[in-house]
Amino acid sequence: MATQRLWNSMAAQGVLHNKVRNLLQITQKRHRVKTKWAATHPKLSATNLALQNFDAMYSMQLGELWPSVRVSLLSERKYGALVNNFSCGDPVTDLQSLGCRDFIASSSTAADPFSPPYSGSHQFDQHIVNEGIGIDLARASISPNVKCLVFPKGDTSRFKPARLDSAGLLTYYLMDAASVLPVLALNVQKEESVLDLCAAPGGKTLALLQTQAVRFIWANDWSGSRMSRLQRTLNSCLPHDLLSEDKLCITSFDGREWHELGENTFDKVLVDVPCTTDRHSLIEEDNNIFSRSRTKEKRNLPLCQTQLLLTGLQAVRKGGEVMYSTCTLSQLQNQCVVEQAISLANQELGITAEIVHLQPFTTLFKDTFHFAPDLNVGAMVLPHLTANFGPIYFCKLRRLS
Repeated sequence: MATQRLWNSMAAQGVLHNKVRNLLQITQKRHRVKTKWAATHPKLSATNLALQNFDAMYSMQLGELWPSVRVSLLSERKYGALVNNFSCGDPVTDLQSLGCRDFIASSSTAADPFSPPYSGSHQFDQHIVNEGIGIDLARASISPNVKCLVFPKGDTSRFKPARLDSAGLLTYYLMDAASVLPVLALNVQKEESVLDLCAAPGGKTLALLQTQAVRFIWANDWSGSRMSRLQRTLNSCLPHDLLSEDKLCITSFDGREWHELGENTFDKVLVDVPCTTDRHSLIEEDNNIFSRSRTKEKRNLPLCQTQLLLTGLQAVRKGGEVMYSTCTLSQLQNQCVVEQAISLANQELGITAEIVHLQPFTTLFKDTFHFAPDLNVGAMVLPHLTANFGPIYFCKLRRLS
């Protein structure tokens, strides 16, 4: 009996010892995990944060299109060579010898997809005729002076750096070819005045000037660092007479406060707003909107974009047109901003605006770009491995009152 009691006592002590030891281990482990997490837990890079954000948002927005767009965004983008009409050099022949084509000129000579024969149904045929008329009007509105050469679909060749002509001007300017589309769709007419509200780094400003229709252009951007890029772009491509103040004004104002400088002034306004710049956010840590230090700025983007578009609607004259554009896929920064700005302009400013239908325009360029299907407001170029341009969203508004 004494032996049994001894064994029972030892067993009880052993159980108690194990419990105390386990408790100590649990406490130590919990403490150790906290210390380790605080000291060594890796922080996600801005590019990884962007990818996580896009996967969550765009997989719902784009559905089955997202995997293809995702791969394209993470791959090398394609560029276009915007020909500088103010240079005495002629790069077109050399670029064509490399297999490039002018996608703008190609659209003007392409066969009309709505041409006869007709179906036999009067109602359907009338719809086709109307669409065909719309495409003819869109084709006629495109400036013949803007030339942008691209490599064919599936060709991932790179452009060589542009040469300088005898006057020291670049013969062409490399940019995302899809960025030219908002300029073409804005349809600047002879002797019109244009406001480029968020002009840096200057590619779209340069494209506007290539139309050779602008009487006066005001190029503005609020960021000092971006302004230096804008000035470098224009100085490298424009002769001194075009840089005079009676033809070109360059300023650095907060575009949201533009109404203080004047309203109902311009024939056309381009509002190429700051956005999440999706492609840049996925590949560059530097100046990335998804960095933790810029969280508040990223959160306020839709508000800032709406304010800038409202400024554009105030700055344009009655009957004039405003082009809103971004380089993001985000519906919140694209369609939602346009709809919100139209509503606020009417309610708070007494300005009525309508959305201009862009389907006839985009039809002209479907052989060069992949456009998002079934977009009710505006148009959007989706990146695609065979034509890796964009993303570019653009929507045209006409001020009615």
